[in-house]
Amino acid sequence: MSDALVPSNVQDSVREFANTRLLAIEEMLKADGLAIISPIVESVEHRTRIAVEGRENRRDTLFVILDTSGGIVEVVERIVRILRRHYTEVKFIIPNRAMSAGTVLAMSGDAILMDYHSCLGPIDPQLQRAGSLVPALSYLSQYEELKRKSESGALSTAELVLLQKLDLAELHRFELARDLSISLLKEWLTRYKFKDWTVTETSRATVSTEMKEKRAEDIARKLNDHTRWLTHGRGIDMATLEGELKLKIDDLDGYPGLKVAAWDYFWFTNSYMQASGTSSFVHTPNFF
Repeated sequence: MSDALVPSNVQDSVREFANTRLLAIEEMLKADGLAIISPIVESVEHRTRIAVEGRENRRDTLFVILDTSGGIVEVVERIVRILRRHYTEVKFIIPNRAMSAGTVLAMSGDAILMDYHSCLGPIDPQLQRAGSLVPALSYLSQYEELKRKSESGALSTAELVLLQKLDLAELHRFELARDLSISLLKEWLTRYKFKDWTVTETSRATVSTEMKEKRAEDIARKLNDHTRWLTHGRGIDMATLEGELKLKIDDLDGYPGLKVAAWDYFWFTNSYMQASGTSSFVHTPNFF
């Protein structure tokens, strides 16, 4: 059942409940609110634009409640362009997960708020292939392994056949998507997340633009390391992000009222989506 088949009175009730919850968080943060609970696929950027541009008397700051399994990094780039066109500051609240391209999107924020249960993921871009989204790094990793075996003379007959069937043009698309993810993450971390990073924590040395770029690239490379995370769907928790990647995350446990409100909103909308068969949800108080 799609949400188009949900009775209008139920739709109205859901809209009222969702608006009440989102407006409560807006009042708490003194900022505009936007929810994106969706795979990041084509059309999400268009609905995001309508939702954002439909607001009147916009504040300077936007918070985004984000939950996504990932998607297409080119769509992420367009979403960020929309958000930054209309807001000076953008913060991401992640009650559950922001995987793959969703991690790239979160890295465009001035702040990322998570708790121990929340997770980001490897920035393994996905591309459309035969009507489905496929993770690029899995194909690239398999290709590199087959090429290594071929160079060492250890390639089996079955693997040789598989290697010959690989589409080099498609592999190049995967490489470009990987490189774009790294490039965008590096650019956005340097420009937004690190904008207030002026001195180092230990030596109190002045932080240069080059230092910010180096840290951003290091984070991007680590998130793109297929051998470290092993699977496309591996969740990377707040402790790992801060401890291993040295990425500052704002802990929602320090904001108990916000944590409860954000999880309540996410759980309510997620339950509605499952019941109605809706796979993609973009919401502001004026757009549902």
